[in-house]
Amino acid sequence: MEAAWIKIYTSADFFKSELVRQVLIDHEIGAIIMNKQGFPYRLGEVEVYIHEDNFQKALEIIIKNEL
Repeated sequence: MEAAWIKIYTSADFFKSELVRQVLIDHEIGAIIMNKQGFPYRLGEVEVYIHEDNFQKALEIIIKNEL
C-alpha cells in the first residue's frame, strides 16, 4: 500500500466498515477496505483507508453521520 494512504476507521464488524467506505465514496472520497479478519472465525479487524489529503473531510463526514 502506498504511503499516501492512511487508516481512517477500524471495526470488528465488516458491514460497519463497508458502510463507512460507501458513505465516503458517496461524498467523492476514494476509500478502500483491508479485511484482516481470519478465516473461518472472522476474528480481527476490518480497516478503511483513504488518501491522506482527504483525512479532515472524511473525519468530518464520519462524525457528522455518527458512523
